[in-house]
Amino acid sequence: MNTSDFRSDTVTLPSDEMREAMASAEVGDDVLDGDPTVRRLEAAAAAWLGKEGALFVSSGTMANQVALGAWTSPGHEIICERGAHIVNYEAGAPAALHGLQILTLDGDRGALDAGEVKASLRPDFIHCPDTGLVCMEQTHADSGGSVVGMEAMQAVHAVCEEAGVPVHLDGARLANAEVASGVSAAEWATTAESVSVCLSKGLGAPVGSVIAGDGAFLERARVVRKRLGGWMRQAGIIAAGGLYALENNRERLVEDHALAKDLAARLDCFDGLSSDPQEVDTNLVVVRVTPPAPIARALVEALGERGVHVFAFTADSLRFVTHSGVGREDVSRLEAALQEILGG
Repeated sequence: MNTSDFRSDTVTLPSDEMREAMASAEVGDDVLDGDPTVRRLEAAAAAWLGKEGALFVSSGTMANQVALGAWTSPGHEIICERGAHIVNYEAGAPAALHGLQILTLDGDRGALDAGEVKASLRPDFIHCPDTGLVCMEQTHADSGGSVVGMEAMQAVHAVCEEAGVPVHLDGARLANAEVASGVSAAEWATTAESVSVCLSKGLGAPVGSVIAGDGAFLERARVVRKRLGGWMRQAGIIAAGGLYALENNRERLVEDHALAKDLAARLDCFDGLSSDPQEVDTNLVVVRVTPPAPIARALVEALGERGVHVFAFTADSLRFVTHSGVGREDVSRLEAALQEILGG
């Protein structure tokens, strides 16, 4: 059976050209003498993000945790938006790895309010933890891949800069924000002292992320990366896939965004499903499920039986993600499956 996988943009497979780049990559021992392809990827990522340098790590979670470890000390508090990946999807790593507590604030489609951030920064008082870091996310996954506005991010950064608190940007899908907004990644990155980007989501590399910042931050980050076991040997083989993705796959994200809007419009036509294309900023589509449609988990199971894979986002919603591995034929397969399940 042909299948269509809308679960995540992490299911993308490397193209033949990417595989060739990986197979022919120049490699070395990155721990001892340095790997030349890793160096090229790090230099390219730093230039794209407008930062002094970058580090290659194995995953987006590792990139975020390297940043937390490099900026903070045990007992510090970090401030995050309530739906942030760092809060919800990193297995409690801030506490387990770094001895941090997290203060969460409600956001508007992922955007923190600068006034609330300012009010939440801890005073210099022995009974309070020190605020060690403020974290933002772009795009904001829990808000359906929304692009957080530049003005809101600049306002948060200004508050933190005045207070002497660094900002980390979890830019796992920053390339999607760049394409959707027309604002360069480097400009988005000015709102934070460190920024991470995932290469294995919409950009289509099989593994890896980068984290960028200034020289002093990177020195501390290298130590944390070492402690986490993330300093790899002949890593150029996988870095080559990330470099190819960075150099060749950013512009094509516009296709994913267009397909997501089309998918949202088509799903909104089914009784019991609701999705507004105007709420789709990038490649994530959240679909609300109400009667007479079956509950979300049952609908996921029924679609899976028909070769369409999707996640239940909440008890009453589904999340569809478009990427290089799905096209209009997959949307048509999805529509046909829903017609069998829901009718109409």
